[in-house]
Amino acid sequence: MRRPSILLSAAVLTVALASPAVAGNDSANGDFGRATLTGFASLPAETFVPDSEPSGALIGTGPFNGIAAPFADQPVQGFSGIVDRHDGTFDVLSDNGYGNKANSADYLLRVHRIEPDVKTGTVRVLGGFNLSDPYRKVPFALTRADRVLTGADFDVESLVRVADGTYWTGDEFGPFLLHFDAKGRLLDAPVALEGVKAPENPYLGGAQPTIGSSKGFEGLVRSVDGRRLYPLLEGTVTGDTPGDLRFNEFDLRTRAYTGKRFVYRLESAAHAIGDAVAVDRHRFLVIERDGGQGDAARFKRIYLADTRDRDGDGVMDKTLVADLLDIANPEGLGGFGETFRFPFTTIEDVVLLDDRTLAVLNDNNFPFSSGRTPGKADNNEFITIRLTDRLHADRRAFR
Repeated sequence: MRRPSILLSAAVLTVALASPAVAGNDSANGDFGRATLTGFASLPAETFVPDSEPSGALIGTGPFNGIAAPFADQPVQGFSGIVDRHDGTFDVLSDNGYGNKANSADYLLRVHRIEPDVKTGTVRVLGGFNLSDPYRKVPFALTRADRVLTGADFDVESLVRVADGTYWTGDEFGPFLLHFDAKGRLLDAPVALEGVKAPENPYLGGAQPTIGSSKGFEGLVRSVDGRRLYPLLEGTVTGDTPGDLRFNEFDLRTRAYTGKRFVYRLESAAHAIGDAVAVDRHRFLVIERDGGQGDAARFKRIYLADTRDRDGDGVMDKTLVADLLDIANPEGLGGFGETFRFPFTTIEDVVLLDDRTLAVLNDNNFPFSSGRTPGKADNNEFITIRLTDRLHADRRAFR
C-alpha cells in the first residue's frame, strides 16, 4: 500500500517521533489517551469551482459571516464524505448545498479531488465531477431538465468507493443509497430503506415521516471485505429508544438489505453522528458530536464501536479514541497553542491512514458556520491525528 504523501513529510514524521507517547490502552481494555495533532491544512471558505454556474440565490443576500450572496460560481464547501486515493489526494463529497431542500436548488452536487499539504498548511482543489442522472434512474421529478443533480433533489452526506471504481453515497432526503460511476453518473435507481422515511421523501404521500428532517444516512461504511455497505442513520427512527441509531447491512452483490442491523447509542439523544469507517469486521470508527461551535462546542469525539456487544446490552460497545476538543499540539502546528480544538458545528469526515493515524475534516456549512473565529465563515480544515495506541486494524481497511 502506498501511503499518502501528506504522511511522508518530514514535518509530520518529526512530530510523530518526537512527541512522547501517552501510555495508551488497548481498545479491549479501556479508552485511549489524548491524541496528538500531526498535520494541519486549510482550504479558504471562499473557494469556488472555476467557470461554474451561479449559486446561492435562494439563501438571501446576507451578509453571512461577512460574505454576501448570491455567488458567481459554485462554492467548494461542506465536505460530508471522503475517500483516500492513496496517492496523497482524496475525493471529498460536498453536501446538499445550503442546509435544506428549499434553498439548495441552484447548488450542484459534486465530488471534489483535493490534495492537502501539511508542510504548507494548504489544500489544493485538483478538479472533480458533478453528480447526474443521464440514464434516468431516478423515477421522481428532478430540479433540472438536464438531470444534473442538485441539493433540492438529494442531500448526500457520505461517500465510499468500491472495488470496481464506482461510488456509493448515502442520502438524507429518502433516505436513499445512490450508486454512481467514476464520472458521477447514477447507475441504479435510488435504494430505499424499508420502514424509514424522512419528511423530504418523495414517496411519503401524506403519511407521517418516521425519521426527522436531515436525519437520514449521515454515515456510510464499506466493509473490509468489500462485500457490504453499512449505512448509519443520523437520527432515531420513530418507536426506537431516543438516541439509538440504526446501522443496517446492505449486500452489494444482491443490491438489497440483508435484514441484519446493529444499534449505535449516542451519549446523548441531542447528539448526532458525523461519519463512520470500518476498522475490521466488527469495529467501526464513528464521529459523534453536539451541535455547538466555537466556545459553545462541548462534545466532538471519535469512538471505536464494536458490533459484538460484549456487555450484552443490545447496543454496540464504545471505546473513546479521540476527543477532538482536546488534542495535544506540542509542535504548535497551524499556529495554534499546545491544545488544539476542532470546534465546528459539523465534523463529517474520518479516514484511516495507518494503524494509529486518522484524517478528520469538517463540513463548514458555507457561509453559515463560524466555529473557528466568531463572525468569520469557517474554512474547510484537514487535520491528521495520531492515536495513543494501535487500532489493530484489518489490513483491508486501508484499501
